Amino acid sequence: MPTVLSHSNLPGLPLLHRGKVRDVYALGADELLIVASDRLSAFDVVLPDPIPGKGEMLTQISNFWFGRTAGLMPNHLTGKPIADALPAGVDEALYERRSVITKRLKPVPVEAIARGYLIGSGWKDYQANGTLCGIRLPAGLRQAEKLPEPIFTPSTKAAVGTHDENISFDAVVEAIGADLAEQVRAATLAIYRHAADYAAGRGILVADTKLEFGTDADGRLYVMDEMLTPDSSRFWPAEDYQVGTSPPSYDKQFVRDYLETLDWNKQAPGPILPRAVIDGTAAKYAEALRRLAGIVLD
Repeated sequence: MPTVLSHSNLPGLPLLHRGKVRDVYALGADELLIVASDRLSAFDVVLPDPIPGKGEMLTQISNFWFGRTAGLMPNHLTGKPIADALPAGVDEALYERRSVITKRLKPVPVEAIARGYLIGSGWKDYQANGTLCGIRLPAGLRQAEKLPEPIFTPSTKAAVGTHDENISFDAVVEAIGADLAEQVRAATLAIYRHAADYAAGRGILVADTKLEFGTDADGRLYVMDEMLTPDSSRFWPAEDYQVGTSPPSYDKQFVRDYLETLDWNKQAPGPILPRAVIDGTAAKYAEALRRLAGIVLD
């Protein structure tokens, strides 16, 4: 059975950051212990109900993709066993499948997003002005339509309780410099294309995905945090895909669609989720993990 963990507790390890989903602890000066909780955020608000096993599934699918894309871009994983880093007395079973030991990097302050289909905030921007993050798109595109080529559509990195905002590539250049911006864009699109091709062979369309990057002391770029998970991507079953509608998803769009039916202003605190939505979300994450990575967590 999957474990359930809303908030980690590792006595003796310095807690550096408790994010929307992940808790980050220091392991000396050069490494981190990152724990994926079962918290779920939607519309940049952390919801009150955990999704059982979600953190385990997120970690396992991220590790799968990090392994597949290591030849495209180095990543933050060290490969060190989790048990070696846990404080004495901590239940190893609670943490072993939802945690990783990573290099300690300097985060690039941009959400790196690749889109292959017109959906979500991109669809809303396109309807308003025919562009997305300053990129002019062809006229007449419909909701969920495949774009002529995948595009890089960065956004700001929002703090907990605030919302990401789409920005232009020029704004990324201004924020982090032209050379690093070009590296981030190239890596994001290369990883997206690789993942989209792989997933298509398993009956899943990767509509879009969000990546995070960091640099080491020498300025070398790494992909980090999570990769191509149901939290950071839209996965659509190919057999149900239809242009002009929002396709069913193997991701937290299932929760977003439910929340859109409520009279909620998308501000904290988030609403309580019905049991059917919690169970349905867990099942979608599990199905994505099985179909993409061939992993079933008992």
